[in-house]
Amino acid sequence: MTIATLALATAALKLAGPLALGGRPLSPKALNVVELLASALLAALVVVETLGKGRSLTLDARVLGVAFAAIALSRRAPMIVVVVGAAAVTAVARLLS
Repeated sequence: MTIATLALATAALKLAGPLALGGRPLSPKALNVVELLASALLAALVVVETLGKGRSLTLDARVLGVAFAAIALSRRAPMIVVVVGAAAVTAVARLLS
């Protein structure tokens, strides 16, 4: 449901831009903000899906998996190592808890 909502919102934003601007180019300040929106939305989605459970926050094995992925990415590990490692850390944490 969340992904469908984000997909619809993205399509609406892509349509609203040309309609609102009428062919005029965006200012450099606006372009800087637009370039950062995708990263901010992805980060917010990861946080909500990792820590959210209904209307409350939950700390479980998923947090450890995301933490592993963040550390591995910061050390420039290959994507396969990040994904498999995060899954393995999450699985081990669930097994031990």
